Amino acid sequence: MQSFITEACSTQGHYVADLYCHPQLDTDVGAVKDIYSDSAVSVREYETIDDVDIDLHINISFLDEEIASAWKVNRTEPIVLRLRFSLSQYLDGPEPTVDVFQPSCKDGFNLGVQLKRILSSFISNQWKHLSNEFLRAQQKKRHSWFKAGGTIKKFRAGLSIFTPIAKCPNVPLIQGPGEKGRASGPEPRVTRLMNRSVSCTMKVPKGELLTYAPNGQCRSPPTLLHCKSIPTLEYGFLVQIMKYSEQRIPTLNEYCVVCDEQHVFQNGSMLKPAVCTRELCVFSFYTLGVMSGAVEDVATGAEVVDLLVAMCRAALESSRKSIIFDPYPSVVDPFDPKALAFNPKKRSYDRLQKALDSIMSIREITQGSYVEIKKQMDKLDPLAHPLLQWIISSNRSHIVKLPVSRQLKFMHTTHQFLLLSSPPAKEARFRTARKLYGSTFAFQNGERTAPYAHKRGASAALQQS
Repeated sequence: MQSFITEACSTQGHYVADLYCHPQLDTDVGAVKDIYSDSAVSVREYETIDDVDIDLHINISFLDEEIASAWKVNRTEPIVLRLRFSLSQYLDGPEPTVDVFQPSCKDGFNLGVQLKRILSSFISNQWKHLSNEFLRAQQKKRHSWFKAGGTIKKFRAGLSIFTPIAKCPNVPLIQGPGEKGRASGPEPRVTRLMNRSVSCTMKVPKGELLTYAPNGQCRSPPTLLHCKSIPTLEYGFLVQIMKYSEQRIPTLNEYCVVCDEQHVFQNGSMLKPAVCTRELCVFSFYTLGVMSGAVEDVATGAEVVDLLVAMCRAALESSRKSIIFDPYPSVVDPFDPKALAFNPKKRSYDRLQKALDSIMSIREITQGSYVEIKKQMDKLDPLAHPLLQWIISSNRSHIVKLPVSRQLKFMHTTHQFLLLSSPPAKEARFRTARKLYGSTFAFQNGERTAPYAHKRGASAALQQS
């Protein structure tokens, strides 16, 4: 029986096209292979239902191993963006569905949930003005610039067509202190089309824009846009999606997982993605499935969870808790999903202390069934387990207990932990600076109450210590 499903594997020299496939789809898939590699895209056709699955493979090997561990992703395996288009209509058909996954991450791929939400919104916004004819016309203009009869002046004029608009209401241009009022120049072009260059633009405290390539080199041209800027369409819609994904992945931690608005932290961005403090986002956060990671954290890092609870207790028992205990928990009421049981606008430290005292030791939790232990905790206080979930999920740093082989010998303690709080962009800047100037090993001595706020991105505790 003839199979109705044909697949273009990465080992094929070209994309398998037939009468049912729209030629613009063939062109866009070819562009992905030309700019990236044959293995960067795979295609699966469903001719009987006029559908096609396009799998785009996003390389995340640029992530540091410790950062990948904190984000619970496999850095040696690409993230797959699966888009389902109409096979015969492509951009003129229905809006494509989006799925984001890693083959080795079967459950709890929270990063994929956030990225899927971002890409779905991005594609919906782009789809409003996209069509096969529009894209073909734009690409035809680009090819006409390279004709023999063309001039440098016409070529330069053509480049401006695909340069992202600087003054977009949703994508503001971040300028340095001395650049206000200055006209923005065109976005720097990739001169070697076949040499893949992955770079990301991010904001640093003084408004300076820096980009970091995979080799760790730093560039800071004044005309680069924010990581939310829209990549050009000159190489097709699929390449645009891949470029946008590459821009967003290194800075996912800087944006709320629900509303995708940038976090505002006095002490800079933190490592782990998190929800912002808006009440609507807190409610939606519970429906995204991100909270399900609490069970895994208890099972795999009991000592770390014990440390988190101890930090919370130390901050709550401090005489300066009104300053130290920041942020205050935002926990949805288990009996009323439309209300907050713990609300930063209505603080009750006594009620919080009661719930914290009802949290059983992690040693007890890991020795028995988590479901049964949760039931026992609910009997003691129905807010104890939701508070434990919040303590775990609100931790925006990555903490691991060091094995004996990695512990500092001159520190005569049996329990030592490694805490990472720098996001990928900040870590890249540090590594670059360390290569140039070296580094110094130093200790920071502070009160035991300070880490509660520090590992959640707040700086009030540090300023007061």
